[in-house]
Parts: sequence; structure tokens; C-alpha cells
Amino acid sequence: MYSSQPDPDAPDLGHEDFAAESDVTTEASDLGDTIADALVDELPDEVNEDPLERAQAELAELKDKYLRLMAEFDNFRKRTARQRNEERATAAIGTMNSLLPVVDDFDRAKFTVESDENDESFTPGVELVYQKLKRTLEGLGLKQMVSTGEPFDAELHEAFTEIPAPSPDMVGKVMDTIEPGYTLNDKLIRHAKVVVGK
Repeated sequence: MYSSQPDPDAPDLGHEDFAAESDVTTEASDLGDTIADALVDELPDEVNEDPLERAQAELAELKDKYLRLMAEFDNFRKRTARQRNEERATAAIGTMNSLLPVVDDFDRAKFTVESDENDESFTPGVELVYQKLKRTLEGLGLKQMVSTGEPFDAELHEAFTEIPAPSPDMVGKVMDTIEPGYTLNDKLIRHAKVVVGK
């Protein structure tokens, strides 16, 4: 039967003990919350971020990387195409340089034949071959530079000698061309050897 009398052997658990135990539990709980808040504050920002914001930031970064990569590839493609075109345009430089002495000899022979002291002239067949050679080379992009009467330019001309200029306006200009200069598709392949007025 249940007795309302306290058991003399039971430990004395007074009201004060229950209150003290409750205070300790509350303090421990508050301390745990404080530690948890401190740990959350110390976590990296990306952990505290909203997952949607993090995903949007990653997407923006990937888009930026993609655009940069595409721009670099486009620049590479254009540079490669330009180099290939330049190589194609100047691939025949060696061949042209080998043919230029032949053209020079033709020019000298033509000049000698057509000079006032000579009554001879090119035969029509030789003239035809000469013109055909010139047209073929011009069709491949070879152009003879005009130098006589032009101001001397060290980028285009090689001064063979200097002579007194017949007039002040010819000082520093090309008086005569000993060997013409040539360009191949607008790229200089041979400097003109010239006489400059001083």
C-alpha cells in the first residue's frame, strides 16, 4: 500500500537541489548555443551562403572562363590564318630571288639593244619571251619598285654610291638605279641598289 510518509532511507532531495540542477542545465544549454554560434561564424563564407547564390556565383565564374577561352581561341584561329596567308604569299621568295638575276640580264640586254649607240633591236621572239616572263612573275605577285627620282629610303634602297646632285632639289634623292628592288605580294624581297645625290 502506498504511504504518504517519507522513506527515512531515501536521499534528501530538497527543493534547492532541483533548482540548482535546473540552473546548471540551463547554463550548459546556453554555453552550447554560444559555442555553436561561434563555430558557425568561423565557417568559411561559402558555407554560410545560400546554395542558390553559391550556384549563381559558380555559374558566373564558369561563364567568364568560357568567354575568355573562346576569345583566346578566336585570336589563335585568326593569328594562325594570318600566318598561313603570309606564308602562302611569300612561299615563292626563294624561287623569285633565283629568277631575279635572269630578269636583270634581260633588262640589261634590252637597255643595251635600245640605246642610241646601237642600231640592233630585240627580235620579236625574244621580246615576246621577255614580256611573257615579266607578266608571269607579276601575276605571281612580283613587282619592280620605281626608285629613280624618289627620296632615298634606307628601308627600300641600298646606296651604292653618292654623286653630286645636279640641282638642289635632287639632294638626298635617288639619281640612278643600278639594280631595281622588288616586292613579292607587297613584301620587300630585294633592296634597290641606287646612286644617291649629295
